[in-house]
Amino acid sequence: MLTDPIADMLTRIRNAVSVERPSVDVPLSLLKRGLADVLKREGYIWDWQVVELDPVPQLRLELKYGPAGEHVIQHIKRVSSPGRRVFRRAKELRPVLNGQGITILSTSGGVVSDREARQKNIGGEVLCEIW
Repeated sequence: MLTDPIADMLTRIRNAVSVERPSVDVPLSLLKRGLADVLKREGYIWDWQVVELDPVPQLRLELKYGPAGEHVIQHIKRVSSPGRRVFRRAKELRPVLNGQGITILSTSGGVVSDREARQKNIGGEVLCEIW
């Protein structure tokens, strides 16, 4: 049993990018699916799909690299944790690396990036930062 499945997902992505794997599998959940959808919309992964495996369905992320093999995901960091939840209002959200990175939030309207949260004027729990 995992105490922080989001941190596990981010660690799997970080490890797969460091050894330049084309894809990575993580156990499926609705929150992870929303996180993968934001990563796809913001251009950090090519695509994601649900793979039916025993005993748990997996979420397969197709990682993205530059034309010369550069890592698109340079840094990925968990902000909120089960022991220390971090919440931000829309007005408190600041661009990461002057807009080069994103913050992913879990809001009442689903999982969104900081740009979408500012546009919709909603806040929520800060899940992670990526650049």
